[in-house]
Parts: sequence; structure tokens; C-alpha cells
Amino acid sequence: MSDEETITTVNTDLLVAEDTYLTSGVHIGTQQKSADMKDFIYKVRQDGLYVLDVKKTDERIRAAAAFLARYDPRRVLVVSARQYGQKPAREFSKAIGAPSFAGRFVPGTLTNPANPGFIEPEVLVVTDPAADKQALNEALNLGIPIVAMCDANNETRNVDLVIPTNNKGRRALACIYWLLSREVLVARGDLKDPADFNMEIEDFEAKLV
Repeated sequence: MSDEETITTVNTDLLVAEDTYLTSGVHIGTQQKSADMKDFIYKVRQDGLYVLDVKKTDERIRAAAAFLARYDPRRVLVVSARQYGQKPAREFSKAIGAPSFAGRFVPGTLTNPANPGFIEPEVLVVTDPAADKQALNEALNLGIPIVAMCDANNETRNVDLVIPTNNKGRRALACIYWLLSREVLVARGDLKDPADFNMEIEDFEAKLV
């Protein structure tokens, strides 16, 4: 490999050090791979686990942050049925000023005005399109865009913007939601410098159960 080739393969402009993604387990996928996610998979390990490409995760966090920053945060709904996604989803929603729905999603929340918790979002963020299927289906009925954290085995045909990540890991979800919070605030102009963000990944991390 020439020096020029070496330079082009070293990516120094990730949002965080690559090691932060790796130690958080963002890249650790599942032992099943969906056809939808094949472009986000870096390799398959000897133990059969699919490894996600963190550079593509990084690109999609930037894209999702720029996209979400265009909306009034009060019209962005963040949903997580997964236990380890509930705290990071709540912290993300608080950081950007958006409502969240952590835990069981009540049917009709987006579609039935008689529902006590009825809300009319303009965009939906889900932690897992499989676990958050009820919310995703209601958003589809309304025709609003869906941003989703998708693991190697997720179906993504109903997702408008995929963030490839381990969406089951406690630390991985904390890392992604922490980074997405910071980048939305930067994209909105609320933070001049990412270094000014006063929260850490640990602040987003769910307790062990």
C-alpha cells in the first residue's frame, strides 16, 4: 500500500475517537443479517456475529442530527420500548427539548385524539423498529418521517433514515443517543463547539438490571 493510499484509508474526522464507538460496542451486531442492512455491515466475525461499520454509523448520526435540527423539537417524538434504550431516549429528549415515550407504547398515541396521551409529532425517532413497531406503524399511517437505530437483523423498508448500531447494548445506546444529542444541538446552533456539551456518555447509560 502506498503512502497516499494509507492516508486516504485513515479517517481522522469521526465525531468521536473510533475507540469510543468500539469500547461502547456500537459495532457489535447480531448473528442474523437482514438484506436491508447489508450495506452497513463491515464483516462477519468467526463466532458468526455481524460487525457494523462505525464510519457509516458516524455518517448517519451527522445526517440524522442535521435532519432533526430542522424541526421544532416539540414536534419530535422519541420512542423506546427496549429497557436499555429508555434512559438514553429520555436524556436525548430532555437535551434537545423533545417529548419522549419510554416503555410500552400505548396504541393510538399518534392516531386517536381521544387518547389521553395523544401527540401529533412531525418526525419519529425509534430505538428499534422491531421493538417499537406500534409507534412505527402509527407514524407510517400518518406519513411522517422515521429515524431509527437499526441493528444487523432489522428490516428497514419503513425507515426513512437508518442509524446502524447495536440497538440492544446498554453502553452502545447511551453512546449513540449522547452523540446524537450533542450533534443536534450543534446543528441547531445551540452549541458553538461540541466540546461545550456538558454531558457524558455515562449520563445516558441505563442501570444494569
